[in-house]
Amino acid sequence: MSGHSKWANIKRQKAVVDAKKAVVYAKMSREIIVAARLGGGDPSANFRLRTAIDRAKAEGVPNDNINRAIEKGAGGGASDQIEELTYEGYGPGGVAIMVRCATDNRNRTAGDLRSYFSKHGGNMGETGCVGWMFKERGEIVVLRTPQLKEDDLLLAAVEGGADDIDTSAEDSITVICDSASLESVRGAIAQSGYEVSAAEVVMAPLSTVEVADPDVGRQVLRLLDTLENHDDVQQVYANFDMDMSLMQELVG
Repeated sequence: MSGHSKWANIKRQKAVVDAKKAVVYAKMSREIIVAARLGGGDPSANFRLRTAIDRAKAEGVPNDNINRAIEKGAGGGASDQIEELTYEGYGPGGVAIMVRCATDNRNRTAGDLRSYFSKHGGNMGETGCVGWMFKERGEIVVLRTPQLKEDDLLLAAVEGGADDIDTSAEDSITVICDSASLESVRGAIAQSGYEVSAAEVVMAPLSTVEVADPDVGRQVLRLLDTLENHDDVQQVYANFDMDMSLMQELVG
């Protein structure tokens, strides 16, 4: 389990999330707009839109906001031209970072992210400079319950087309699959009675950089936090690994 995944789990457990609801709503709305624009406004026929709506509801986004975003993306309402972009760079300690954005102003977004990298001891590079260090895959997060048996979940997931499961988190299990199989695996898991809390395509690191120095670790986590809190940023991926006790200390 990479340091980035550990970090995400710790943040979720401690509820260390962006307190500004307007920022969260804007991020979720952009994701819905892009999904609806690419695949249409019917969630039953657009898996990406359905997962975006699920994420938005989990974040407490009101139904009116969700419906307006679907209308904008599907062409039913006026909207700014939002495009998906991915920026790449290096953080402190040589940590590779990919930042997925949905923006209506690429110059503004690029300028902001470049300044964040620089301020926190990193540098933003050209497209492709770190992309080769990551591989796209699907991840389905299943909440742990007293009744859940890991072997049974693994069987259901594999029958649906999954490759593996990650059981290192205390409150959930992550099912790993090929990105093209995400919808079918999610459906198989849900039909088996398991509670799916998230399902998305991610960029998983092919190798990791060990971060053992507390000062470097602090810089890395601050950079990731700053990037994630930008309005236009949808997802941040990094290839660092860090001892869990050190990470808990730094996040805490």
